Amino acid sequence: MNHRVFLSLGSNLGNRGKNLAEAIQCLSRQTEVIQTSSIYETDPWGFEDQPKFFNQVVEVQTASTPTELLAFLKEIEVELGREKTFRMGPRIIDLDILFYDDLVLTSNPLTIPHPALIQRAFVLIPLAEIAPDLIHPESKKTIKELAAEVDPTSVVRLPAWKVDRTKMPEWGERTYVMGILNLTPDSFSGDGLAGSEDLVTSALAQADEFVKSGADILDLGAESSRPGSQPVPAETELERLLPVLKALRENDLPAIISIDTWKAQVAEECLNAGADWINDIWGLKADPQLAAVIAKHEAGAVLMHNRSRSTEVKDLGNLGKSYEGSDYGDFMQAIRAELQQIIDTSRSAGIRDEKIILDPGIGFGKSLDQNLALINHLDELKSLGFPLLVGPSRKSFIGQILDLPVEEREEGTAAALAVSIVRTADIVRVHDVRRMARVARMTDAIIRS
Repeated sequence: MNHRVFLSLGSNLGNRGKNLAEAIQCLSRQTEVIQTSSIYETDPWGFEDQPKFFNQVVEVQTASTPTELLAFLKEIEVELGREKTFRMGPRIIDLDILFYDDLVLTSNPLTIPHPALIQRAFVLIPLAEIAPDLIHPESKKTIKELAAEVDPTSVVRLPAWKVDRTKMPEWGERTYVMGILNLTPDSFSGDGLAGSEDLVTSALAQADEFVKSGADILDLGAESSRPGSQPVPAETELERLLPVLKALRENDLPAIISIDTWKAQVAEECLNAGADWINDIWGLKADPQLAAVIAKHEAGAVLMHNRSRSTEVKDLGNLGKSYEGSDYGDFMQAIRAELQQIIDTSRSAGIRDEKIILDPGIGFGKSLDQNLALINHLDELKSLGFPLLVGPSRKSFIGQILDLPVEEREEGTAAALAVSIVRTADIVRVHDVRRMARVARMTDAIIRS
C-alpha cells in the first residue's frame, strides 16, 4: 500500500540548489516523487547567525513505514555530506517528514505531523503552493489557512534562474540589475578592489551587500577598460578573478556570476570554476577563440558594440578621459548593423539565441551626442530580438553634461538608467547597486504596472 507523504527539504551550505536537487533524486530510490514546490530563500530558524536557507516541500508516495522512511531520509543526509554540529545549526541538507497520510504519531524520535510545522512560514508557504487544501489532522485547518496565519516576509520564492544557473532570466518581467565588482587597481570610477589588503574578503563583502541591495548579476572584471588603460596578461586577470570566483561559489549567493573579459583563456578557466556568463566588451572580435568557449559551456553571453580606439582618447581634465566618437553616418542604423554582425558571429560559433544579450556600448567609441542618442533611441535596437544591457554608470558623458567628477555622477546615472528602462533596457549595469536598484524598481512600477 502506498502512502501520501509530504517532506520538507532545506539547505544553507554549499550549492544549495544543487543540494536540494540531489536530495530529490535520491528520494526516487525508495519513493515516487509526485510534485515539488518552488524553492524559497528563507531566514534561518532558531539560530540566526548562519547563512540563509533554500527550502522546498515535496510530495511523495511510498510503501515504507514512517520509521523506515525516517531511516532512509537520514541515509540520504549522510550520503550528501551532512555532518553533525548543533541543534538548529547550518547544514548541507535537512530532510523532515511533515505528514504521512493523516497519521498522528508521537514517539521518539518521530512525531507526525511535524510538531513545529504550524509556526514555520518556510514550511507552510511552499506546502500551501502544492497542497493548499490539505487538512492538518490535529488543528483541522487547511494548509492555506495555516499559511495565512504566519508572517511571510522572510520567505522569498526564487525564480528558476536564481536556483539553476543554466537558465536565463525571464525577460520583460522587470529590469535586472548587474552590480560591478572591479577587481582592478585602476578602475575609472575609483572603486577598484585590487589594492585592498584582502581582495577576496573585500570582494565577498561587496558582493553580499550588492545582492542584499537588489543585484541579480555580479559582474567581475580584472582588466580596466577605462580610456587610456593598458591590457593585462590573462594570467594577471586569473590571479585576481579565480580566488574571488571560488569564494562567491562557496558562499552560493543567489546571483548570476558574470566575468568581464574578452580573452578565451580567462573565460575557459572561469567557466570551469563556476561562472555563468561572459561579458565581452569587444563583441567576440578581440579573441577569435572566445565564441567557441562560450558555446561549449552554454554560457550566457553579453556582447557589446565597441568602436573605441586606444589612439583616440580625449583628455577632459578633472572630468577624466573619454573615447573619441566615430563617423557612423546614420548612427542608429550603423549600431544596429554592427550588432547584427555580432549576432551572426555568435550563431556561427554555436551560441544559442536564448543565451545572447546585446550591449550597445555606451561610451565606447561614441561622442557625447552619440551616447545621448543611443540612450534615447535604444528601443530601435529591440527589433534585433535580444535582451538589451546598458551601462552608463558614472561615465564621462554624464560628467561632461553636469560638469561633475566621477564620484558625483549618481543623479546623472539615475536619469540615464530611467530613460534606458523606458526605452526597453532589460539589464542595467551599475556601481551603486542600492540606489540604482531603487531607480529601476520605481521606473518599472511606472511603465510595467
